[in-house]
Amino acid sequence: MARHSFIQMSKLSNVKGRIDYISDPKRQEYLYATFSTREDMTFWDALAKECREEFKRFGTEGKCIEARELIIALPEEYTQFDPRQVLQEFTEQFKKRYDVECVSALHHNKTKKNYHIHLIFSERRLLPEPDIKIASRSVFYDETCKRVRTKKEITGEDGQIRKGCTVIKKGEAYESHLFTVKDDAFKNILFLDEAKEFYTALINRHIHDPERRLKVFDPSSVYLPTKKIGKNNPKAAEIEADNAARQDWNRTADMALVSGIAEAKIIEIKNEHIYNEASRSVQKHGWLPGLFRNIIQRAKEILQGLIRETMIPPKPTLSVDLTEYRKLQKLMDKAQDEAKAIKHLKDVVKPGLEKQLSEITGLFKGKERKALLEKIEQVQQEIDERLDRIQGIVKGAGYPDVQAFRQVYDKANALVEQYNRDLAAWERQAAEKKNPKREKPPEKESVIKRLRELEAETKRNNQPRRNPKQRSYDIER
Repeated sequence: MARHSFIQMSKLSNVKGRIDYISDPKRQEYLYATFSTREDMTFWDALAKECREEFKRFGTEGKCIEARELIIALPEEYTQFDPRQVLQEFTEQFKKRYDVECVSALHHNKTKKNYHIHLIFSERRLLPEPDIKIASRSVFYDETCKRVRTKKEITGEDGQIRKGCTVIKKGEAYESHLFTVKDDAFKNILFLDEAKEFYTALINRHIHDPERRLKVFDPSSVYLPTKKIGKNNPKAAEIEADNAARQDWNRTADMALVSGIAEAKIIEIKNEHIYNEASRSVQKHGWLPGLFRNIIQRAKEILQGLIRETMIPPKPTLSVDLTEYRKLQKLMDKAQDEAKAIKHLKDVVKPGLEKQLSEITGLFKGKERKALLEKIEQVQQEIDERLDRIQGIVKGAGYPDVQAFRQVYDKANALVEQYNRDLAAWERQAAEKKNPKREKPPEKESVIKRLRELEAETKRNNQPRRNPKQRSYDIER
């Protein structure tokens, strides 16, 4: 399978604290560079303050969101580039595209396997001039900072202003804004998809090997996405087991594509027996990772059953020299050979060994049972290796994954089949006209006909003209 880009977005309720965390060398074991689109940090102090004031003023529930953060994973090729230049380019390109202020940092994780950028950006933009609202009359706020209409509403039984309430006198500033309202574009679900496309293209710009370039995961494909395991994640083992189940499905989908099963059919099984079944399960039991893995396993078994029922189409005989098509055909043959071998191991060899194991009983048969268990494990290892080999075959030819190869192969195959149909039609016509009568070309026939017409007309014109005053007997004589 092709490598997919990883770009994740989160909301920040303490933007200053987060900026300090990602840019502090004492708290980051591998911090390579930091960058800010503004020279001073007062912008972020003012932003956080205004966000909290707005949040309090409107009485919104939940947490106050002060900014947002993108985590952008970089391929290991990027460790060869200057960290400062990489970070500056990725940050300035974002500001140029969305016109917002940013702070960023370039890190490695603890094991130095995850090279990534933290990019914090504001959802608000600085106003050209502060927007200050002056009270045309006294303005009153209760203990919750909610504006009320009259002084009576904030006055206690003793006639005094209650503690925590505020009075803004006429002519004083009761509200000021340094920033615009939040840009709703960043809240749109499509924004993250757009950011993924944008940064994936930017990453690939500096990767010269086509096979190493990233692509954005397509949720409508036959594959299941795997999850990233973060630093010190307490559910790391659980996520790893979940990823293994997803990868197992993806390899089975590769085998199904090679076996001739339509892409639409695989997607139908994935949607119905994984996504829809998982949705029903969550509604009934809540999210249970172990149950989700069982759902994937059942869907994989359904797909494997379809693979067993599907006959791999025979290799067509080509009557024309199509070099590129023959290369595709050879790749398909190799992949199908692996698929046939896997089917034989799964349907014949492994069940046979398991049957032998079930028939061995007795206290003194431990050695035989152990030997059979080792053989079964070796067969399973060979199955896994051959499943991975299917991917290696197409990737070695420059295709990102089996699905992409199958799409190219199907298009080429359709062109060859159309050529063969045209050729067959031509051969039928040739057989029907094996001894055709020689016909005159229509162009030549029309010319001769016209020449004869001209000849007749000329003869008529060359005949002696009759004198109207001359009598008929003179002519006859």
